[in-house]
Amino acid sequence: MKILKHLLVDDDGTPYPFRASPNVGSGKLEAKYLVMHFTAGSSAQESIDWLCKPAAKASAHVVIGRDGRITQLVPFNKVAWHAGASRWEGLDGLNRYSIGIELDNAGRLVRKGGKWQAWFGGAIKDPDVMEAVHKNEHSTSGWQIYTTPQLEAAAELAALLVDHYDLLDVIGHDDISPGRKTDPGPAFPMGSFRARALGRVEDRLPRFVATETLNIRVGPGANHATLPQGPLPTGTRVEVLAEEGSWRKVDVLDTVNGANDLQGWVNGRFLRRVDEDLEPAGTDRRTPAVEIFTPAR
Repeated sequence: MKILKHLLVDDDGTPYPFRASPNVGSGKLEAKYLVMHFTAGSSAQESIDWLCKPAAKASAHVVIGRDGRITQLVPFNKVAWHAGASRWEGLDGLNRYSIGIELDNAGRLVRKGGKWQAWFGGAIKDPDVMEAVHKNEHSTSGWQIYTTPQLEAAAELAALLVDHYDLLDVIGHDDISPGRKTDPGPAFPMGSFRARALGRVEDRLPRFVATETLNIRVGPGANHATLPQGPLPTGTRVEVLAEEGSWRKVDVLDTVNGANDLQGWVNGRFLRRVDEDLEPAGTDRRTPAVEIFTPAR
């Protein structure tokens, strides 16, 4: 992807989908930051439709669906109404000083009738939920997990925006409006995402290997059920999608027990960060070095 005349296009020049929102400011955009949000909506299309209505009195530069599809609503040189009352590094009203990305995500969830539910009533499946305390709060809530395609698309776009507009930092709505806003929330891997966008790590999610045979669970903690496709053999490669205490939501890169599309939670104490460029060619991590399975992990 690339940017032409402040619009997002493919490398061959094909424009990304664009829906013009009427909710834009008349002043000059002096973009210094990239602000990440969640939509707290039921779908990307529902959020796009709403942000394109005058009644919303809100907008964002882009919305990214859970399938990774990007829709632009406001040119990157125009003021979008995504930040509201906000303050950061001595600047008030971050609409004038930032580009806003909305990620399709239900946000905070509550447990009702044995199911996780969003404020709009939609039920979210347990494997798509993490329980965590927001950094600006003191009690645990449920939060919908972001998808790998969504995070990958957002990371690629974020790096492009940082480079093209010489942005200073990547921050959350909850950073610039603490107490008022909670997005993008604890399910968003801000640390690794920010580092990647700013060019401080390789152009992908952080990769790790399991240092021992390792259970993979539906949630962050030993109290959560294990996935039937596990355990992960020693040396299994994973990418970290989210963090909760010592637990990590991972996308498994290798085929494990016949499964080649596996995501779940593991104990981060048994993961080691790797740089594949330093590893011998032809290394086969699908053959575990240790066959001992410890159920407690």
